[in-house]
Amino acid sequence: MTEKLVIIGNGMAPGRMLEHLLEAAPDRYRITIFNAEPRVNYDRIMLSPVLSGEKDYDEIVIHGDGWYIKHGITLYKGHRIVAIDREAKTVTSDHGVTESYDRLVIATGSVPFIIPVPGKDLPGVLSYRDLDDVNAMLLAAQSRARAVVIGGGLLGLEAAAGLKERGMDVTVLHVMPTLMERQLDPAAGYLLQKAVEARGIKVITKANTKQIVGNGKVEGVELADGEVIPATLVVMAVGIRPNVTLASEAGLEVNRGIVTDDRMQTSDPAIFALGECAEVGGHVYGLVAPLYEMARVMAAKLSDGEDRRFAHADTPTKLKVTGIDLYSIGDFADGEDREEIILRDASSGIYKRVILQDNRIIGTVLFGETGDGAWFNDLKKKQTDISEIRDTLIFGQAFQGGQSADPLAAVAALADDAEICGCNGVCKGKITGAITAKGLTGLDDVRAHTKASASCGSCTGLVEQLLKLTLGDSYNAAAVQPMCACTALGHDDVRRLIKAKGLKTIPAVMQELEWKTSCGCAKCRPALNYYLIADWPDEYADDYQSRFINERVHANIQKDGTYSVVPRMWGGMTSSKELRAIADVVDKFGIPAVKVTGGQRIDMLGIRKEDLPAVWADLGQAGFVSGQAYAKGLRTVKTCVGTDWCRFGTKDSTGLGIRIEKFMWGSWTPAKVKMAVSGCPRNCAEATCKDVGVVCVDSGYEIHFAGAAGLDIKGTEVLGMAKSEDEALEIIVALTQMYREQARYLERIYKWAKRIGTAEIKRQVLDDAGRRKAYYDRFVFSQKFAQIDPWSERVSGKDKHEFQPMAVAQFAEAAE
Repeated sequence: MTEKLVIIGNGMAPGRMLEHLLEAAPDRYRITIFNAEPRVNYDRIMLSPVLSGEKDYDEIVIHGDGWYIKHGITLYKGHRIVAIDREAKTVTSDHGVTESYDRLVIATGSVPFIIPVPGKDLPGVLSYRDLDDVNAMLLAAQSRARAVVIGGGLLGLEAAAGLKERGMDVTVLHVMPTLMERQLDPAAGYLLQKAVEARGIKVITKANTKQIVGNGKVEGVELADGEVIPATLVVMAVGIRPNVTLASEAGLEVNRGIVTDDRMQTSDPAIFALGECAEVGGHVYGLVAPLYEMARVMAAKLSDGEDRRFAHADTPTKLKVTGIDLYSIGDFADGEDREEIILRDASSGIYKRVILQDNRIIGTVLFGETGDGAWFNDLKKKQTDISEIRDTLIFGQAFQGGQSADPLAAVAALADDAEICGCNGVCKGKITGAITAKGLTGLDDVRAHTKASASCGSCTGLVEQLLKLTLGDSYNAAAVQPMCACTALGHDDVRRLIKAKGLKTIPAVMQELEWKTSCGCAKCRPALNYYLIADWPDEYADDYQSRFINERVHANIQKDGTYSVVPRMWGGMTSSKELRAIADVVDKFGIPAVKVTGGQRIDMLGIRKEDLPAVWADLGQAGFVSGQAYAKGLRTVKTCVGTDWCRFGTKDSTGLGIRIEKFMWGSWTPAKVKMAVSGCPRNCAEATCKDVGVVCVDSGYEIHFAGAAGLDIKGTEVLGMAKSEDEALEIIVALTQMYREQARYLERIYKWAKRIGTAEIKRQVLDDAGRRKAYYDRFVFSQKFAQIDPWSERVSGKDKHEFQPMAVAQFAEAAE
């Protein structure tokens, strides 16, 4: 009989536990997850790269919506559990959902510690724990103003580095004499401070915060000595505490964390705790490696598998700041029965310290050169007697026995059980075995099959060395990354070969380019569909089956399975007739929510799928076409009122915005495109954070591009100046067509521009009038086949099967 497994929390630890459980006992449980965050499971270790701009949110998602659907898991997003009834064996969320359980897993994580000083509740004071915190920091960073980070530990320094990368003036306040004093000795802490300051971040140690000052918002931080540091943003990163409130209210045994045995079972046999909220053997943990070990232990318990038990082990500390290499593990405190071996290279900024007790390593601190961290850790774990290599120990593994400093030789000498990936507990033998047995050829393959290097990424160098060691000259770390597992070709090669070989259908592409699968996958088919549309607009017919759900039904699916509809409003302008038509549609179909969007549109939410064609028909009679709010295409052209109404307007920004939108709507692009036209430098339409923007000035039209204002926050680059509306339109259209022809599928304009360079875009679009006109003409040609309203087509019956309710089969009851 299937048991009910309920999980409170959807972080990295429960996500990994479910992977192990589904592998061991895929059909044993009906699984329900309540996640307080309104999103799927993502890699919190990678929040710092998201903050700094090195990664996007999409790149750090661990389990997308499809994974939960595939495994039949019910995920309640944005549902915080407020009560556990142990007697009735139920949990209840703040939205009123009650679910029964046979077994319950509490994975509520931790909460940030907020120092209790005056001003801690002012707007502009943030913690640093989840994606919402990162998004708030990104929003604050748009000001390019001053930030103060309180706390010089791992999270504080990563936050400081990210905010600095976003253009803020950053100061780090740390109460202790040296940074990261729990993980580093004073010498390494000194070098770390120098490295942080070299990045333009001010560091103040022995800094005791007295209060956060400001009138209605943050204005600065006052220290105990009276110094005030100006700030518009304060980030508190001074520590975390296990989130035990729910467990405590339910009457479970709690101490610092939720107390469990070594199989992660709490004082209630039906309830387990996992992750940062759990306390095992008197220890609580904040690093991912022990949390993943907890996940393995719990999965074994829930599946009645091996008798796996959790045992405390030291975990290496690494800082995720590009360009700063540090590694520490174990005990590095001074003691009479301890010895130390130290290497300093002042010119190279290298510091290495190994702490010994009875000729065995008990602690290691490395700064500037950390490649031997895994080797030192292996010696420590195995308690190897280092007497025979004592004289050369500090120089690392490659120097033992008089060998030269060959990194591959060092990796080759590691034992098969040497740990390579601390986050996921993956040893050398598992990686090399998978490479050989499964024919793995690249880093992504190793990550997919072993999880090594898939979390914080600090072991990537070691994994690449193992690939080189195992595959020899056939491995090239700089090789182009394939589009997907179906092909060895990258996006750029596929685009080039489609044109060179004249390939005009998906089957032709797959046959001629020797696809490894019969019909592709969810990664390559949408990409190929776009490339063929862009290259052969007059010959290729859009492949309905190669689009995701939103593009198939021309509406945005919501979390409850209903859809939202956004009609196009040219340049953000509307009329009383259009508004009445929208109101009539809302009333007629009982649409529960209507919202004004940030793109100057009206969004109707909660529409049933089978009602979509009728909704579109009524909107079409009022003159609306699809706003394509779901599309990889032009979504909106936002405008201000310009010279029509504004006292400061220099040009007719509304008219130009409408002209651009009517000229360019319907075209497919590699990713969504949003535009704006502002009538003066006051920039009320926010043109300087859009994919393409126009700022009107007295002398003409300033063309901007490559901005972002979502998960990534980035100001635009100035492409150049146009003297007339016609010239501005030609430049914008040519820029968009160049992007359409050269970008990779799902690559936003700002990422494409960063990859190929602003100078090259200016050269082709601005400086070369002939090439600009050719781009413009190709876009105009493609629009002959693109400007067809998809709503009108579906009203006429196209793809009508997509909107029919699912049939319900009726079966006669068998006679007894």
